[in-house]
Amino acid sequence: MEYIIHIGRPKNSAGRLDKELRTYDLLDSLNIEYHRVDHEALETMEACIGVDEALKVSMCKNLFLCNAQRTKFYLLLMPGDKKFKTKDLSKQIDSARLSFGSYEDMERLLDITPGSVSVMGLMNDKEKEVKLIVDEELIKVPYLACHPCINTSSIRLRTEDVMNKLLPYIEHQPIMVSL
Repeated sequence: MEYIIHIGRPKNSAGRLDKELRTYDLLDSLNIEYHRVDHEALETMEACIGVDEALKVSMCKNLFLCNAQRTKFYLLLMPGDKKFKTKDLSKQIDSARLSFGSYEDMERLLDITPGSVSVMGLMNDKEKEVKLIVDEELIKVPYLACHPCINTSSIRLRTEDVMNKLLPYIEHQPIMVSL
């Protein structure tokens, strides 16, 4: 499948969800340039390969996690080709028995659904209940790719813009880890 790359928001917002449009509004208000590709729903890293090639970037693996008591929530960003090992992360953030967060918690805290998990969802975390965890390998790459809170589009952002503009604005300082 051939993907068409667009710079910035869609010209026609008909049929787009409000949370996707809010993502573009936020990026535009922060003067963050982004390239966008629209596509069928993509729910796995394997499904993102064609989009990665079109955007000339590797999609981040975004995992929504919680502790056993469901009292602490985390959004983990890591390279898409890395395997996630719970024990490696648990030691670094001092949180035993991490597991994937529930659909209900994901939607309540980040206004996103499985398959759409993204750093952009943190803009919806008004109470700052979700801690952002970033694999240090990601800050060494020039671009990050993620979904704009919906898995029928993907966007490429400069890593520098995410770290220096987006995250300070939404008040989510990353916890850096090495996985």
